[in-house]
Amino acid sequence: MHKKVVLPNGVRLLTEEIDHVHSVAIGVWVGAGSRNEVEGYEGITHFIEHMFFKGTEKRTARELAESLEAVGGQLNAFTTKEFTCYFARVLDEDINLAIDVLSDMFFNSLYDLKEIDKEKNVVLEEIKMYQDAPDELIHDLFSQYMWNNHPLGKPILGVADTINSLTRDKIMHYLDTKYTPDQVVIAVAGKIDHDEIVKKLSVFGDFNRQRFKDVSAEPIGSTFRKSLGKDTEQMNLIVGVPGVGQDDKDMYVLHIINNILGGGLSSRLFQEIREQRGLAYSVYSYHSTYMDTGVFAIYAGTSPNKTEEALKCIIDEMNKMKLEGITEDELARTKAQIKGNLYLGMESVSSRMSRLGKTELSFGRVKTAEEAVEKLEKVTTEDVKRVMERLWVKDKISILTLGQKEFSLDFDSIIENSVN
Repeated sequence: MHKKVVLPNGVRLLTEEIDHVHSVAIGVWVGAGSRNEVEGYEGITHFIEHMFFKGTEKRTARELAESLEAVGGQLNAFTTKEFTCYFARVLDEDINLAIDVLSDMFFNSLYDLKEIDKEKNVVLEEIKMYQDAPDELIHDLFSQYMWNNHPLGKPILGVADTINSLTRDKIMHYLDTKYTPDQVVIAVAGKIDHDEIVKKLSVFGDFNRQRFKDVSAEPIGSTFRKSLGKDTEQMNLIVGVPGVGQDDKDMYVLHIINNILGGGLSSRLFQEIREQRGLAYSVYSYHSTYMDTGVFAIYAGTSPNKTEEALKCIIDEMNKMKLEGITEDELARTKAQIKGNLYLGMESVSSRMSRLGKTELSFGRVKTAEEAVEKLEKVTTEDVKRVMERLWVKDKISILTLGQKEFSLDFDSIIENSVN
């Protein structure tokens, strides 16, 4: 059972006591992601995440790195399109140290000018590394075309020009306007005492900043069909449509659809494209969901001369699910698989902490695993057909390939002649 306390300044603290473990996971979640960045600030959210580890008033960058590793713990962070998380996992006896380190990073990071310049080079190398991985890059490119010029479609890492233009003043302005108390959630799970944790985290109740309201327009998914050239041996292919937002009534239906189509080794796409036809090593589907929208997509990596066959195979499987639906046995197996994965994940204090922090930040309340299972159990085969009819619409289907420069397919004709 979780408990929640709201500090006087609006920071939310959530805890879950788990007596049978000897570890604690703690995360400082901030409702600031790359979709909050205005023009000229692209990549700053991720850059600030890096800067949190570059030294504070009382710890050098090396001392931060060694602080929790010295006691067998972990310290890390990640940035998404809608939030940032700084987290630690330690033995229960070291929770005071973890809180001290995280609060030190949050309140006392130096943002030293020399470190900013140095970290620009680090992030630029990270961008280059990403651009050299076409099977990763294609997802960013697909998102950019899907959401046009909306911040949701821009890469989390930023681009070289915007990274080079970042200054300490920009960093401080972003922190002042986005890292505000009402957008901070601290989640703790493991062998803890709730009242003691609240006392130790009271330092987060001592800061105040006024949040500037974001004014970006609602993202509207667009349709595109493009081939982009890159010097690769393999053709990378994505077929996708706009999905649903995180609070949409069909979210759990789409979980079922995603799992059956491309969620694992037993999925329809994996079995047909890899096991039966040998067209690809990597093939899967995914649903990226955000506050107000989403994207459902299928990825495959194949040879240029097999791309058309792989594309038609993907379309056939989507058509089949739309027209024929799924069987009761498939539905039951998928529910059991998702439920098993969900509950197995709850064996980890880190997973429990993440559920507390992410759902509180996203929905203003904690969504439990039991609630998710209850909604999954209500999904019917009729729901699957209905949602496929909602999503798999001819004029909403986008296609992107990344690979051989002279590659060309008439995507419009394939869609027109193949999609039901």
